[in-house]
This record gives sequence, structure tokens and C-alpha cells, in this order.
Amino acid sequence: MIRGVVTRYEGIVRLPVFGRRGQREVVEAVVDTGYDGFLTLPPTMIRELELEWLSDGHAILADGSECLFDLYEGEVLWDRRRMLIRIDASDATPLVGMRLLEGFELTMQVRQEGPILIKRMKPPSKDPRRRR
Repeated sequence: MIRGVVTRYEGIVRLPVFGRRGQREVVEAVVDTGYDGFLTLPPTMIRELELEWLSDGHAILADGSECLFDLYEGEVLWDRRRMLIRIDASDATPLVGMRLLEGFELTMQVRQEGPILIKRMKPPSKDPRRRR
């Protein structure tokens, strides 16, 4: 279970990110349901953690413009488990995206200091009567 808080109309969660040589940074990231990646981090933090570069990436932003960025591999502590994920370099505030939220239930009380709760969902039922 991951807990966070709403501040200034943003849902903020804190999560540890680990570097290649055991470095650890606790990141305050905005929960962004419009972002389909795992996590974004600033290039300065990526350099400090010495994350492994994977490739170039590109995305189409809400305004229709294209954004180019570097894609890295890093490890985060998510729901008490270390996970190897892809991290997008971005000069903006760190974001937690939908790929990191996949398989979890997100609830937040959208008010100043409102609580955020991200809880692992149970696997879907394998009832043969359910259609997909």
C-alpha cells in the first residue's frame, strides 16, 4: 500500500529510487493518470543515480506536440517491493504514471491535505461465466 497527500491540487506520493551502485533518493512525485509511462525524473537526478540509458523515447503531448526524451532503467520501491522499471527523463516535476499504477486501486480525497491511497488489487476472477 502506498500513501500520499493532495497539495495544491496535485496528488503527491513519495517513493525511493535506487541507483546502480546502491544510491537511494526519495522522490516526491505527482500522480498523473494522463501519463502512460512508469515514472519521470529530472536528468540531474538520473545522473546522480547513474541510471542505465536504454534508448531515445518520444511522446505526443496533450496539445498534439511531440516530445523527445531519453529513456533509462531504474529500480523503485513500490508497495514494499523493488521493481525494475523504465524511467523517462524530464525537466518537469517527477510523475508517477499509469504503468506503475497498473494492478492497483487509486483513491484520493481531492482537497487540501486530502489522503491518497494506492492499494494492490486482487487478481481478476477466473469465473468461466464472465465474458471478456
